[in-house]
Formats: sequence, C-alpha cells, structure tokens
Amino acid sequence: METKAGDPGAFAQFDLNRVDSPAFVVDTAKLRANLQVLADIRDAADIKMLGALKAFSMWSVAPIMGDYLDGVCTSGLWEARLASEFYDGEISTYSAAFKPDELEEVCRLSDHVIFNTPMQMERAALILEQAKAMGGGVEVGLRVNPMHPEGEVPKYDPSAPFSRLGFPVDQLEDEHVEPLDGLHFHNLCEQGFEPLRNTWDALKEHIEPYFGHFKWINLGGGHHITRADYDREALVEFLIEVKEETGAEIYLEPGEAIALDAGILTGTILDHHWNGMPLAISDISATCHMPDVIEAPYRPAMLGEEEDGAGDPVRLGGPSCLAGDVIGDYQLPVPCEPGQRIAFLDQAHYSMVKTNTFNGVQLPSIWLWDSEADQLEQVKSFGYQDFRGRLS
Repeated sequence: METKAGDPGAFAQFDLNRVDSPAFVVDTAKLRANLQVLADIRDAADIKMLGALKAFSMWSVAPIMGDYLDGVCTSGLWEARLASEFYDGEISTYSAAFKPDELEEVCRLSDHVIFNTPMQMERAALILEQAKAMGGGVEVGLRVNPMHPEGEVPKYDPSAPFSRLGFPVDQLEDEHVEPLDGLHFHNLCEQGFEPLRNTWDALKEHIEPYFGHFKWINLGGGHHITRADYDREALVEFLIEVKEETGAEIYLEPGEAIALDAGILTGTILDHHWNGMPLAISDISATCHMPDVIEAPYRPAMLGEEEDGAGDPVRLGGPSCLAGDVIGDYQLPVPCEPGQRIAFLDQAHYSMVKTNTFNGVQLPSIWLWDSEADQLEQVKSFGYQDFRGRLS
C-alpha cells in the first residue's frame, strides 16, 4: 500500500528536540480542523457522525471530539467502557463475536449493539430481552457483507473472498431482518467517495425491499473525508439521497479521517553501518510502533525527506531482533549519524493503538501540541513498570 496522506502541515516548523524519543506528537489544531470538516458534512447532510475508537482512542482529546461528533463506535467491551468513561454522545458497539459473559455489560453501555451474524444475535436473545426489560434503550443491528471488493489489499478488504466480517448480504432473509433496528456495513479502507457509491449500488439491490423497516443504517468507516482530494460535495448529495430513499437515520463512523495528518512519530538514529547499502538503526521500531508498515505493508512518509536527494538512500530499521523490523529506504533530511532526530508523518491513527513491547522496546511517549498557540504538553510516558505489568 502507498500512504494516501503525509502532509507535514505545521510539523514542518516543529523542533523535534522539544520532545523525548521516541514520541507521538498530536497537533490539536489540525485535529480540530479535521473534526470541523466532519461536523460540516454531518450538518449539511443531516446525519450522525461517530468517531471510531479502534483507529484513534486518545481519550485525553475526548472533550475536543465531543465538540464536533455525535458519539463514538467501539469494537467490544473494553472500548465501550472507555467510551462510557471519557466520551460524549452515543456509543455504537460492533464485534465479530461477543463473549456471552461480556454482552450484558456491552448492552448496558451501548446505544447500538451490532452483531456479525443472525445466529449470534439469536443466541443473545435472552440477554437482549433482559437489557430492554431493565429499561435499557439498546437497539440491535446486523453487519452485512456487501460482497463487493473495493480494497487494494485483500487482508484489509472486508469483502474479500471468505471474509468473516459481516453476514453475506445474498443470504439475508426476512426472518433475519424482522428483529433488527438497524443495518451496518463497512467496506472501505483509506478510500474516497466512489468506492462508497459503488458499494452502496451493489448492496442496494439486496436490501431495497427492506427500506422503511430500518431506524438507522450505518455506512461504516474507511472514508478519507478529511483528505484534500475527497469529493465532499458528492458525499453530501449521496448521504441526503440515501436518507430520503431508505427513510432511515444515516450514520458514518470515520476513524482515520479524524486524526489524518494530525500526528507524527519522532525518534533518534542510534547507529549506522554498511552492508551493500547504507543502514541505520533508530529507536523507532516498525514491529513495535508502526506494525502496519509490516502488516499492510506500506512506506510511511518521513518529515522533511529529500526525495530527489543526491545521496544514497538509507535503509532504516528499528532496534528489535526481528530481521524484518525495517521501516523503509529514505533520503534522510539529516546526516546519517547517531543522535540525529527524524519523524514519520500521519502516525496519530492506528500506530498509537497498535504499539507493543516486543523485545522490551520502549513505548513512545505521547504529547499534545497546539500549533496555533505553540503550546506543548506531555500527556503520557511509559517506563519499565508498563512493560513488566504486561508479563507474568
């Protein structure tokens, strides 16, 4: 995959030496700008806009998100608890499979509970009845698989062959729809408007007979709405059209779009040598700090990289023992020497929520920077106790 973001924005003027290493730095001014775009779409189309905690769950900025969004969507009990503790508005919870002993609390915390199959929903019938009998306002939805691939990489495409995510829409029957309050689908990954339109066109032929039944339809996430080239005017027109023809409340749940280009991951070059090409080791690890670099895979954009530089590209990797802990080949904007600071762009979403401590590699600290007021604050740091506490 090739990153669709990488605009340095105000980070082009940020002094990397102001924070420790490694560190995530999130620009609240850019975060607000992204959220304002989402709020404008929400208001223009008269829909609901939720933030996906699976992509960006930095709860220290929950009050900022609450100023712009209608709530959050979560992926299970722990995220639902986090949402209930810190975030304002609605909570919509979907999981590929709920544990029976957790579902009662999920129902208590959530406004919408979305099941992956009708079979699991049927097994949960008693829990759902009890939740409603106790005065809970939880509404029930089903995630459907549109069976319309739009993704660049199959493992990131919910409609890839044999996908476990969502009930195949061509198997949907009246008996499955009857108990539902809403319908959910999620089919995109870092994509523009046309894949959404194409997905809806493929899905519509299967669900059109049920228009008027659903209270709400959730169009999921993966929408790169805050990217400069996204056709937002077409999106608004589409959302209005879908709301009118279905008679349902329409939800979007962007995650990455909230923090797009709003954060960097900065680190330090620790060593360098030669093995057929220049090599450098940093305290930033693809394995531990940016696992999507390996899983996708993709090449993250580097702050200030001299893409047409005259020197040889440097292969940059992390400090772990994994041979594949390689970030990529770069024309470094600084000398390839120990002590030099570097940073990767667009790292606030997904990277922060996926960090791990393999090899005892240090977790990056987390900083908030308001680029407009130039206010900088460390909101979290991690030490040995955090590493030890995960082990036994």
